[in-house]
Amino acid sequence: MTRPVTGLAVASALALVGTVAAAEGELNIYNWGNYTPPELLEKFEQEYDVEVNLDGYDSNETMLAKVQAGNTGYDIVVPGDYMIKVMIEQDLLAEIKPNEMENFDNVDPKWVDVWWDPGRDYSIPYQWGTTSFTVDTAVYDGDINSLSLLFDPPEELKGRINMLNDMNDVINAGLRYLGYGRCNGNEEQMREVMDLLIEAKQHWRTMDYATIEKLTSGDVDLSQNWNGAAMRARAQRPTLQYAYPKEGFTGWMDNIAVLKDAPNMENAKLFVNFMMEPEHAAMASNFARYANGILGSEEFMDAEMLEAPEIVMPADAPAPDFVTPCPQEVVDLYNKVWTRLKQ
Repeated sequence: MTRPVTGLAVASALALVGTVAAAEGELNIYNWGNYTPPELLEKFEQEYDVEVNLDGYDSNETMLAKVQAGNTGYDIVVPGDYMIKVMIEQDLLAEIKPNEMENFDNVDPKWVDVWWDPGRDYSIPYQWGTTSFTVDTAVYDGDINSLSLLFDPPEELKGRINMLNDMNDVINAGLRYLGYGRCNGNEEQMREVMDLLIEAKQHWRTMDYATIEKLTSGDVDLSQNWNGAAMRARAQRPTLQYAYPKEGFTGWMDNIAVLKDAPNMENAKLFVNFMMEPEHAAMASNFARYANGILGSEEFMDAEMLEAPEIVMPADAPAPDFVTPCPQEVVDLYNKVWTRLKQ
C-alpha cells in the first residue's frame, strides 16, 4: 500500500549507497517522501545529541528492494502494514520488543494485536489512513462517492484524472467496482478487471504518486489519493472533496520498525520509544495530516485535524478495507494485468 509521497523533498539526506554508517551519535531514517516533520527530527537530535539523516522512498516495494539488497546503512524504516509482515517473514527486521519499552502504554490498544505484528514485537504505529480519491466539486457537482468516477467518468472529468502509479491500489479499486473481492485468483474475473482498466485508461491524464502537486497545480480535477494528502491539497484548493465510495476503499497503517542490520541499533530504539510519546506522534500527524495510533496525541493536534472530513469519516461510509498480502499466484495475476495496463 503506497500512499503519502509527493516528491522526495526531505529535511536532510544522506547518500548511503554501498556504505554502512557506524559512527556513534547518528540515526539514519528511510521514510516515505514528504512524511516526516523537520522539527520532529530536530527535537530528537537536541534531546539525545544524535545527528539524524533522512532519506525518502515512494513505495513499499522500492523500500523493500533496497533493504533486500543489503548494506543500506539505514536504521529506521516505515513500512505499511502488509510490508511489515513480509519483512518479518524475510528476517529483515529487528525484534526490538517495543511492547517492553517505557512509552508503550501510550499505544492505542486497538493497534496492538494487529495481524501484521501481533503484540507489537517489531513495530509501532506511525500514521494510518485511507486510500480513495479527491474531486474538485467546482468542476463536477454530482455524487462523488462512487468508483464510477474513476472507471466510467462523466464528460467534465474525462482526461482530467490522475491515478496512483500503484498496482495494488489501481487493481483493487477495479475489483471493488466490479463487485469482486481482493486477492482474486479467478482468471476470468481478472480479465474483466484488465478490460475495465484498459478502457478507462483513455480517460486518465496521468498515473503519478505526486497527488498534491497534480491537484493544486490544476493539472487534474480528480486524483486517486490518500486522505492526509487530500487534506493538504484542499488547503490550497478549497473546492476539493475526498470521496468515500460506496463500493469500498482501502485502509492502511504505516509503522516504525528497525532493520535487523541497523548500524545504530540503540539510537533506533531510542527513536521508537520517542515516537510513542503523544506530543511527538501529534507532530507527525500535524505535518502529514493523518491520524496516528498513540493515545493522548489529540491534545497536541491541530484543531482542524479533529474535525476534517478527510480524517473523520461520515457515519454512512463503509468501513475501510485493510489490505492483507495476496498469495503468490494472485500476485502473478496482478502483475500480468498491470504489465498489460502500462504498455
